[in-house]
Amino acid sequence: MTQNSFLAELKDAVTPRATLLVLGVLALQLLFIASYVGALHDPKPKDVPFGVVAPQAAAEQAVTRLDRLPGSPLDPRVVADEATAREQIMNRDIDGALIINPARTTDTLLVASGGGTVLATTLEKYLTTLEASQQRTIRTVDVAPASPRDFDGLSAFYLVVGWCVGGYLCASILAISSGARPANPRRAAIRLSVMALVAIVGGLGGAVIVGPILNALPGSVVALWGLGALVTFAVGAATLALQGMFGIVGIGLAILLVVIAGNPSAGGAFPYPMLPPFWQAIGPALPPGAGTWVARSIAYFDSNDTTDALLVLSAWAAAGIVITLLASELRRRREAERSPTEAG
Repeated sequence: MTQNSFLAELKDAVTPRATLLVLGVLALQLLFIASYVGALHDPKPKDVPFGVVAPQAAAEQAVTRLDRLPGSPLDPRVVADEATAREQIMNRDIDGALIINPARTTDTLLVASGGGTVLATTLEKYLTTLEASQQRTIRTVDVAPASPRDFDGLSAFYLVVGWCVGGYLCASILAISSGARPANPRRAAIRLSVMALVAIVGGLGGAVIVGPILNALPGSVVALWGLGALVTFAVGAATLALQGMFGIVGIGLAILLVVIAGNPSAGGAFPYPMLPPFWQAIGPALPPGAGTWVARSIAYFDSNDTTDALLVLSAWAAAGIVITLLASELRRRREAERSPTEAG
């Protein structure tokens, strides 16, 4: 093969469109590394909502002492009594609380490993060191303990990741098999209907696997089923919408949002207070973070504090439906306008 023929074949094989797609993949690769390493390489608690229960003078002194810890790991506030502290932890208003008994040298630390084992362990470490400096000790009480089969409290996160993967893979397969952009709203509605069916089946399957089969997560199977269907459909509909607007590139954009930005910011490996500010800010607004929050609430916190996260997931689903249908209608109109011109 001559050099000229080789170059000609290379030119035919590597089209400008293929070159742009390869460059896009390279960009996603580097963003993946930057996002995961940036979010997870050096976890440190920052402004963890934390309660203090003690007589007034002792409580104010303890809050001042905790507030002045280097790096501001805690955001302490006075809580009326132990019952209120437990209630606020179960409502996910605070992540832990210190119950100070001035009459003794041992205080009580309340934590909730169901919200993240790493955070509960970190709080225990900080408070043990702080109490030792005051010649005091602590005993730790886990108010919402993670399941013994839920190592490091990660099962909820991996469950939601699986649902997200199912969502964007199903949407991607629909694009690959019959074109990224549906030709008209009717075909777009068919894709959304298929996505809804997959979401219902996948949601149930995931809930049954982590519940009755593996006993990894406690909580209502029906509630987890509903969550799984919503997460899967929200991600799938959003991917269909991105494909409708940007074609095959929409798959890459879905991966950017859900995998590259969403997974490391989901509060899975490290709860939100241990993530850097950027990831801590975006996590609750993306499907993996919203889904993980609700899954843990269902499993360990009596389904408390789920409204905001469910609204986030519903917004993704609704936006996906509307944009998918609008994009298909715009395409239908463009094709209709083009056809008479081509016929003439």
